[in-house]
Amino acid sequence: MYRHILIATDGSERASKGVQHGLALAARLQAKATVLTVSEPINTGFDDALGWSAVATSLPDFQNARNEAARKVLDAAAAEGAQAGVTPQLLHVADRYAAETIVDTAERQGCDLIVMASHGRRALGRLLLGSQTSEVLARCGVPVLVIR
Repeated sequence: MYRHILIATDGSERASKGVQHGLALAARLQAKATVLTVSEPINTGFDDALGWSAVATSLPDFQNARNEAARKVLDAAAAEGAQAGVTPQLLHVADRYAAETIVDTAERQGCDLIVMASHGRRALGRLLLGSQTSEVLARCGVPVLVIR
């Protein structure tokens, strides 16, 4: 049925349920699994030169912290994959927006299913679907399995 499943995660507790479900599905179907986490670009909100110079000074620290956070998310997914009997491909994409990256990655890698949580960190107040999930559903031609 499905041969390559893209599992999107931001590392939140809700997203980890999506990772578990996606990896279990991949194991059951003997499908390839790719776990993707996306780090969005830095948004300073500063329009003046002083603001940008402050960002430039702290940018390496920000990038290192962001990469370390992504590594932890992907390490957790790899451990979950080992428990499920799946060795997922792990992918971190930096400086892009989550929804567009999920759609682009699914299409570029030939994924035939996307598994993701109904919402993650940024949309905790949402009752139905998070903004990233809604955008993926609206933009993608690949089936999306949404985990609540």
